Amino acid sequence: MTSFDSTPQLNAWRALLALAVVFVMLATSGWTALHSHRAPSPLQASRSAWEHGSIAGHRLPDPDATPARLAGFFDTLDAHQRARLAHRYPLAVGNMNGAPVTLRYQANRLALQHERKVEQRRTHDKRFSAVGQYDAGRRMHRYEALLDGDRKILAFDPNGSGRIAEVFGDLDTARRVSVVVPGVDTDLLTFQRTDKQYSAPVGMASSLYAAQRAADPAARTAVIAWADYTAPSGLGIDSATAMRAQEGAVRLNALLRALPGTKPVALYCHSYGSVLCGVAAHSLPSRVSDIAVAGSPGMRAANTAGLHTTARVWAMRDADDWIRDVPHLEVGGLGHGADPVSKGFGARLLSADGAKGHAGYFQPGTESLRNFAEIGIGAYRAVRCAHDDGACRAGLSAATAA
Repeated sequence: MTSFDSTPQLNAWRALLALAVVFVMLATSGWTALHSHRAPSPLQASRSAWEHGSIAGHRLPDPDATPARLAGFFDTLDAHQRARLAHRYPLAVGNMNGAPVTLRYQANRLALQHERKVEQRRTHDKRFSAVGQYDAGRRMHRYEALLDGDRKILAFDPNGSGRIAEVFGDLDTARRVSVVVPGVDTDLLTFQRTDKQYSAPVGMASSLYAAQRAADPAARTAVIAWADYTAPSGLGIDSATAMRAQEGAVRLNALLRALPGTKPVALYCHSYGSVLCGVAAHSLPSRVSDIAVAGSPGMRAANTAGLHTTARVWAMRDADDWIRDVPHLEVGGLGHGADPVSKGFGARLLSADGAKGHAGYFQPGTESLRNFAEIGIGAYRAVRCAHDDGACRAGLSAATAA
């Protein structure tokens, strides 16, 4: 599931906030200050190897260098040298902002093949419990699905619950890019679902890409299913605070600043993903033209002015979305602030007809998906507003959409 898929009662949410206060107090008193020494993760090991590596007698650049610096480095290499680096350091290259996107796809495919073999061995390793072997099997099958066909995996980190991003369309030639930012309970295993397909990042992004192509077959767009942050798990303290959103905002900004070209980017932020987008808003690159939120518990701002962004801010909520019952407040770091669909927030309010609850905004045939698609292709005058006054289209012109 991608974000708040269950339907808790209002009192349960308030109880959760109260418990969160207790946990914060315990954490700050040192009760949860447990430290452990662990071996480097696969990605850390790959980055470390890169840092000690060389090619053609020259040291490799800092993997944390600016995307422009890294792009310049890869431009000096021929195809054979690039391929060698992808084979030697697949996870490092596959997650390197500034590396050519096609090289990242190649590197992540190699990394997925390796990790699939690792999990396959674990399914038969007697040192693991039956549950451990079962979990290894689930991850193995997830990697097999990600390797199926010619999927474009832009980021992949197998550590812990895992992080991943996938591209639909051609990033290099797209004139507009859309990024889907999901919410809680998003990880490698929930990145794609057969049941409730359009509540998972892959279903959301592929549905949006198809809707954009249907709205304008000539439009050259690309959509990224971005689950490359550690999302909160369930309705615990992480989902009631901005900690995961703050960490994710750094990663989202890094991605956006590394995308090829200068084409406009629209963000589609669902549930807790809207908290992340709100936290990131003030530091987003100017190419981010639109931030559209759906089923938001708040954006950590009192209004759109408080987001400090030049992007247009759109918001929608289905009438049956239980998130409306979550208290839109922020006290001592708990809660996420004002309701983005409230009149005082100042967002452009979109119709979400047909969404049917919290997880249905990307379902084909819904007004919510149609509106997202129109924003993604720049057809702002074609969106359907939540109210008949058309206020959400105010000030938009053909020039705006160009």
